[in-house]
Amino acid sequence: MSTAARVVRAKLPGMSTANPATGYRAVFRTREFRPVFAAHLISVLGVVVAEIALTVLVYRATGSPLMSALTFALGFLPYALGGTLLAGTADRRPARRVLVACDLVCAACAAAMALPGTPVALLLVLRCAMAFVAPLFQGARSASLADILGTGDTLVLGRSLLRMVAQSAQLIGFGLGGLLLTVLAPRGAIALTAAGFLGSALLLRLGTRRRPARAASRRAAAAGLRAVLGDRRIRALTLLFWLPPVFVVVPEALLAPYTAGLGAGTVALGLLMCALPVGTIAGELWAGSALTARSRARITVPFAAAGLLPLLLYAPRPGVPLAFTALLLAGLAQAYTLGLDRWYLEAVPEELRGRAMTLLSTGLMTLQGVGMALAGLAAEFLPVHHVVTGSGILGTAVVLLLLAELRATAPEREQPRSETGLAVK
Repeated sequence: MSTAARVVRAKLPGMSTANPATGYRAVFRTREFRPVFAAHLISVLGVVVAEIALTVLVYRATGSPLMSALTFALGFLPYALGGTLLAGTADRRPARRVLVACDLVCAACAAAMALPGTPVALLLVLRCAMAFVAPLFQGARSASLADILGTGDTLVLGRSLLRMVAQSAQLIGFGLGGLLLTVLAPRGAIALTAAGFLGSALLLRLGTRRRPARAASRRAAAAGLRAVLGDRRIRALTLLFWLPPVFVVVPEALLAPYTAGLGAGTVALGLLMCALPVGTIAGELWAGSALTARSRARITVPFAAAGLLPLLLYAPRPGVPLAFTALLLAGLAQAYTLGLDRWYLEAVPEELRGRAMTLLSTGLMTLQGVGMALAGLAAEFLPVHHVVTGSGILGTAVVLLLLAELRATAPEREQPRSETGLAVK
């Protein structure tokens, strides 16, 4: 870790030496953030519950495991298409209007799923429609957070809170969905999801201010998209968001065959499935509440460089305790995301923020799906523990290259200085 930090060390631009950690409480003191947070919690839990209920509903209707699994896959597949086609809308339309419209679309889709007699084919189409607008919603919400929280440390912590909600939903949502299905039919659980989306739309409509669109025309949006992808520093930052998760999801994607190979049961599988999200939440909580903004900037490079190294613990084909430790450590290292967020928000011009955030979430979701698929393909030819170890090695090399690119594209004030005070190139 220390070697990587010396090679690619960088400072967060525009950060003073006396910037105390304000903590997450400061974020909640912002009146407009509270309804945004509540709406996010409701909608994320609703999506997870809907996925479980829809999977059960499709399986009962068809008796096909393939069709049941396809309902989960359809949460990923339209994501890239929607994010690409709708990215400009996040800046061409007022953010509040976009967010409320997306929630209403999802509410309508969920309500249609809950209707008795809805055919399976239509259920899958409706699931696609919900996934299609999801990246637009996420991009518009991420961009609007800067309007609500400003562009300083409070914004970084606000984004961190929303990420932790999404991670926690994976842990709580599946349990909540299973509990609901013991007292409700699948269509009843989906109907609750529709009500949740309506509640989210109402919170956003009444709890946030109307603000004008950032881009005035379609032409401006298209030019902005080229600017986001064409800027060398923004591109490097974007890849640093996108590519590490491609490798970190490999052990998660292969947990079922790995635990089966160990002869472990479903309890061990469930424990290992929780390790990475628990580590991620704990890492973000620590970085957001215990560190100052300057300290978070300092840990960004070393934590990113070392974030995939715990996967090397898979090399000797470890048992459940050591595998759990490896996943937990990999999750804790995700604390670097808070510093990376600040760099990204400072690099992206305000008028491009909606498109940039939409593309960011689109690529993140899509490439995680690609990573899972590639992990499964590699495991057809290699032992699972070799695939996981290889992902740790290859992923670390990729991250180091990206960090070196960030150093090369750092603004002048970030360049390390010699004893004479001149920037060292």
